[in-house]
Amino acid sequence: MKNEINRHTVLAALSNHISVSNGVSAVDLVVEITWRSPRSAHCRKLRAEIEALRREGHHICGRPSSGYFIASNEDELNETCRFLVDRAMTTLTQVSKMKKASLPDIHGQLGLKI
Repeated sequence: MKNEINRHTVLAALSNHISVSNGVSAVDLVVEITWRSPRSAHCRKLRAEIEALRREGHHICGRPSSGYFIASNEDELNETCRFLVDRAMTTLTQVSKMKKASLPDIHGQLGLKI
């Protein structure tokens, strides 16, 4: 029986991928969940569900070099948070240059401790 990609199925599949050493690519995770060859729409849906799970507070980590996984410790979680902040700052820097405004004016002071 094939499963649909939703928060429940993504979280259930990721429970088999705890720690960076057990990371899984988006394509392989889609196959694990759906039991079918992935299309780009499947990977987009997976990313959207992972984002939603992160917004709920789940410690879902991932980066291109490691794949997705659930953090097994604070260091793994912090590494992913640094990666996400760096990616966000790259985007905010582009916006600030295009709008000819400083970063604090674009998004206010970021006081994250990671």
